[in-house]
Amino acid sequence: MLRFFVLLLILANGVYFAWSQGLLRAYGFAPATQSEPQRLAQQINPEAIRLLTPTDAKRAEAQAQAELAPKECLLAGPFDDAQAITLRRALEASMTPGSWQIDTVAMPGRWIVYMGKFVNTEQMAKKQGELASMKLVPQALNNPDLEPGLSLGGFDSQADATAELAKMALRGIRTAKVMQEREAGTQNQLKLPAVTPEVKTRLADLKIALAGRTLHSCN
Repeated sequence: MLRFFVLLLILANGVYFAWSQGLLRAYGFAPATQSEPQRLAQQINPEAIRLLTPTDAKRAEAQAQAELAPKECLLAGPFDDAQAITLRRALEASMTPGSWQIDTVAMPGRWIVYMGKFVNTEQMAKKQGELASMKLVPQALNNPDLEPGLSLGGFDSQADATAELAKMALRGIRTAKVMQEREAGTQNQLKLPAVTPEVKTRLADLKIALAGRTLHSCN
């Protein structure tokens, strides 16, 4: 009797094993198939996992720090078409794509109260000292053709510049004159919308391509 129960237990286990493994599916006996596609969609593809090398890790860390670094918007110009082509080539060689743009913009005419051209930079420095004693601070020139020279103010019209020259004459300025620094028209302008301290260190490579133009804040 005991042997009968042992054989029956072994047979029951065999039938259960065959049923659980789907071996009896052809006879209509098999466990229900469980499917949860939403869980499969949430799984990470193991082939997409990549271990970073020390070099890759440093590069990723540097990129993260660059994104968190304070950024400054800078402009330079104007540039004529030939200068813009030279500048574009220099930018493509030394700057990251998307970190700069050269736009064609409408530029109004600009007049300045001008002193120069000086014979040399020493003569210009002497004149700067004289102006400093009169509490006058010259502005940077945006036209290399007028260098070496000094600007005592920029204006949107010749009349405004002439009026300012008359005021300065009352203060003892005798050698200044009104000059048109820039004619009205369309020009090319360089914009660096998000300059980080690290990018600033590479701007020296653009000195020649900037053709004497200085970078200044977009504000």
